[in-house]
Amino acid sequence: MTNDSNSPLIPIREFIASKQISLFQTLKQPQFSGELILTDTKGVKSSFFVYMGRLIYGTGGQHPVRRWIRNLIIYAPLTSTRLDDLKNKPYQPKSKNLNISWDYDLLCYWVGEGTLGREQFTRVIKGMLAEMFFDLTQVGQITYEFREYKNLPSPLVLIDADTVIVEAWKHWQAWQGAKLADRSPNCAAIIRYPEQLKGKTSSQTFQILIRLLSKTQTLRDLATQTKPDLVQLTRLLMPYIQLGLIELNEIEDLPIPVALPSGYQTLGKLNSESPLIICLDDSPLVLQTLESIITQAGYQFRGLTDPILAISEIIEAKPNFIFLDLGLPQGNSYEICAQLRKLSYFRNIPLIMLSDNGNLIDRMRAKMVGATDFLFKPVDDEQMLIMLKKYLAPPI
Repeated sequence: MTNDSNSPLIPIREFIASKQISLFQTLKQPQFSGELILTDTKGVKSSFFVYMGRLIYGTGGQHPVRRWIRNLIIYAPLTSTRLDDLKNKPYQPKSKNLNISWDYDLLCYWVGEGTLGREQFTRVIKGMLAEMFFDLTQVGQITYEFREYKNLPSPLVLIDADTVIVEAWKHWQAWQGAKLADRSPNCAAIIRYPEQLKGKTSSQTFQILIRLLSKTQTLRDLATQTKPDLVQLTRLLMPYIQLGLIELNEIEDLPIPVALPSGYQTLGKLNSESPLIICLDDSPLVLQTLESIITQAGYQFRGLTDPILAISEIIEAKPNFIFLDLGLPQGNSYEICAQLRKLSYFRNIPLIMLSDNGNLIDRMRAKMVGATDFLFKPVDDEQMLIMLKKYLAPPI
């Protein structure tokens, strides 16, 4: 791993469990936070989001929407019924600082409103991750790269990759032991010759197969619906597959089942090399407003509300631009500004004070401790963009 925001593509052959564990072990010691992107030989990318060396989520790969819905049905069936409510009504993500992906943000949204329990939340994510590692084991060779992010939101759960990888490896060994290694559970079983199939089965078995395979669903989807083990279900279908009466075909993923909020952006849409802007303000409404303006302009954004922890968090993040509320109730804004200016990295970083009034004395004190400029609340979109262009390079 490098210290750059983006690392070069590195190949790994036979990406089995031991190599998967070894790769994730390299993230623990430096306490890496960001995205690990694994790409298979067909160009399919799987993204694993990591916080301080531990997994918080995984998405991408083959059929990310089907995988998300499937694990929601398995581990949080009552919550899965909420999807219909959100098809026409956008939800508001709980992670205000940065959106990881719509599926993760929606899970966090449900946890925040009490619809989804923490234990269910964890089980859904672990189930998804296990499927992803299974698929990566099956494809064999991959390439990987790191993208380091300074402003990942604090996670609701931290998952040790080793435990999920071991679980996925057990599933893979069972699949391989059933002589199914060359078959993908992401394929759909489709009846090719119904009349011939009818002649090879009992009337009851034929009706069951017709009912099961009437919809275009993957083997994993079918196992979720019918409850038998995935291996057991596939082995029951194999005699007909080997006769050519049923065939396994690749199918498309499902569309995103919910409406996304306007202006919704994810990590993938924000270049990790774009300038990072931090705002310290005790008002969530102010932070939400600034986030909307700043991320839509193409910059990275991180909001802070705790003045006591602010200096350490700002030093760790090393932002390119800082907004600092002058009226913080639990901390001295002037002191925070002065402390930052004593550090070599922050001597020339643009630091803009936000104020509810235009008091001349406040502005003079702010200048004395090193504030670059002043911006008045409520924040105006145009004034904000002018301020950014004045002191900051455009986003990459």
